Amino acid sequence: MSVNIILHYPESSEYKDNIFLEIIKSVFNQTNQNFEITILNSKKRNNVVSRIDTINSKSIKVSFITVETENLSEQLNTAFQNNNAKFQLYIDNRTQEIYLKKSALELLIIAAENNKNAGLIYADYEILEDNSIKEVHLLKHHIGRVRDNQDYGKVLFFKKEALKSCGYLSPEVKYNALYDLRLKISQKYKLIHIANRYAGSLYRVVAKAKAQNVFDYLLAGKQSQFEAEQILINHLKQIKAYLKPGSHYSKRPEPDDKSTLKASIIIPVNNRPVFISEAVKSVQNQTVTDVEVIVVVNGGNSDPTIESVKQFMPGGKKYDATKPEVQLLVHDINNLGLCFNSGANIARGEYYVQLDSDDRLKPDAVEKILKVYNSDPTIGMVIGSYEVWEKDDKGNIKQMEDLPVVTHDEWTEENGRNNLLRINGAGAPRSIPISLIKEIGFSINEEPFARNYGEDYQMVLKISEKHRIGRVWDPIYEVIRHSGGTDHSIDQITIDRNDEAKDYMRKESILRRIDLNS
Repeated sequence: MSVNIILHYPESSEYKDNIFLEIIKSVFNQTNQNFEITILNSKKRNNVVSRIDTINSKSIKVSFITVETENLSEQLNTAFQNNNAKFQLYIDNRTQEIYLKKSALELLIIAAENNKNAGLIYADYEILEDNSIKEVHLLKHHIGRVRDNQDYGKVLFFKKEALKSCGYLSPEVKYNALYDLRLKISQKYKLIHIANRYAGSLYRVVAKAKAQNVFDYLLAGKQSQFEAEQILINHLKQIKAYLKPGSHYSKRPEPDDKSTLKASIIIPVNNRPVFISEAVKSVQNQTVTDVEVIVVVNGGNSDPTIESVKQFMPGGKKYDATKPEVQLLVHDINNLGLCFNSGANIARGEYYVQLDSDDRLKPDAVEKILKVYNSDPTIGMVIGSYEVWEKDDKGNIKQMEDLPVVTHDEWTEENGRNNLLRINGAGAPRSIPISLIKEIGFSINEEPFARNYGEDYQMVLKISEKHRIGRVWDPIYEVIRHSGGTDHSIDQITIDRNDEAKDYMRKESILRRIDLNS
């Protein structure tokens, strides 16, 4: 047979036999009939063998493999090696209903024949949620797609040669089998994406609607996180992009003559007159008073935030000459890179400290950041830990229960800068020497897909390649989540755009690392 199609007969009580039979029917109905089927049976009693025979009108070969382990790596290895088919089509129907379109297999085979070096082919799909169908457009693979939460869909078409070449799946991988396999295949073969413009999905997924949560990756189990980190390390070593502990570190540049203060807190803001006062107050209440506030309004002269900021400047009702000074810049272009770079150009502080307009610094934030810098001259950035607070529509604020403090403890001294490529964040607040900002510069959205997103993530990537990243593990920052925030109730288009931006930054970082190691 040309193709072996693998799917699950799962134990889940929610998975009724009649649903499973409908999934099997979608396989039997393929326009290309050159296939056999392998069913991974995890049910204690097999109730569908005779019923499958009644719908198997063309006598397709169907093999059942009794699953004796929950380890997906071991399950798939058995299925992959139990046949001589040239291609292996895996349908991950363990928790969701997956229905192939009739022409799916034929299209996949043609794609494999057209792309001789393809090791894995994946495709856009459609999802049925709450009785409505929407199309899911996946991102095209490149060397920067190393996130463990990257969606490659539920139907994966492997070339058997590629599976053999990478040694199939590693049995010791318990939680991230497909992530590990994808990265290993990508080292030698191409990963091909079949896109859907209109009515071109290869399969349908039936699923319950789930809201997007930007903190999902932080809520994953520790064992799974550690395993995914090790998978990434192995991958980076194979492609020569792994940075050894302490390698390539150099001293941070000396401060210039303008650095007459210890820190400059730069706050970019657009139309947030209600929040900005609390942000400014949190700076003026610092235990280290040798600081300044630079508020960069990027909504033009009509932005109402300007008047709120002026209240803290000479002549304003909240002005206090004994408090740290507040400077104001106004731009009529909403570009965060412009805000940070122009703020750095007038800064009198030795270090920049991050503060978003709707967040707050703890009183000892600057003090603890400076202490870390003073401990090591190779530190080129300090990143803190933060509390997550939620503000409801009535203005009430309470600390998030399931994730009260975010420490990003997946950042270790030995491997933090490598693990950074796998995850979407590094912690807050971030602090950078002003002299280093002037040397590197924040992105001003000149990269593909960049739209006021990820410019700080890019700085962490760049700085961590040549400098040590210092950490403050105590919470020194309060993130306020609210309905007007940039990470609140974002749609899939925005999520994909953001992922495109950060994955491009990962790609550039990986290429820089390969160059560094060479």
